[in-house]
Amino acid sequence: AVIDQGVTAALAARDALRSANGDDSHNSGTGVRRTERATRECTYTNFLKCQPLHFKGTEGVASLSQWFERMKFVFHISNCAVENQVKFATCTLYSVALTWWNTHVKAVGYDATYGLPNMIHGSVVASKPKTMQEAVEIATELMDKKICTFAERETASKRKFKNTARNTQNQQQQSNKRQNTGRVYTAASGE
Repeated sequence: AVIDQGVTAALAARDALRSANGDDSHNSGTGVRRTERATRECTYTNFLKCQPLHFKGTEGVASLSQWFERMKFVFHISNCAVENQVKFATCTLYSVALTWWNTHVKAVGYDATYGLPNMIHGSVVASKPKTMQEAVEIATELMDKKICTFAERETASKRKFKNTARNTQNQQQQSNKRQNTGRVYTAASGE
């Protein structure tokens, strides 16, 4: 019982030294107190202050490897969140590399390039999967549904456009026939 009281008193004293009055000050045992700072979210401006390398796409493999290493370093230094890394890194692309990236985004799609859309991410989180595999399966299923819905809408839109174009073309042909018939009657009656 005496030992338990001694341990409890020692822990209480230690906690009092670590954070006096709840001001998040910490004591390293030397009597010098320091304030612990909360980590800030990385903004694009903070990212640029770390001077990331720009990549043009014409320098070769060695330059690309150097760019990758520098980007990892900049992401670490700037404390950049994973969801912002692709977006911030693409802002360092120039010339051929930027052209390739824009083509890639158009071909694959914005959501596939930059990650899950917020709607799907929210649905996966709301379903509270127990394992990572279950979360991946839910996200894959939702993305498949979204892609199928998009494809169906595109197909319906194309059909509608084709039908509208055909109807317009038929109307023009019929009006031309009427005009030509009227011209024939006018020419025949004048003779």
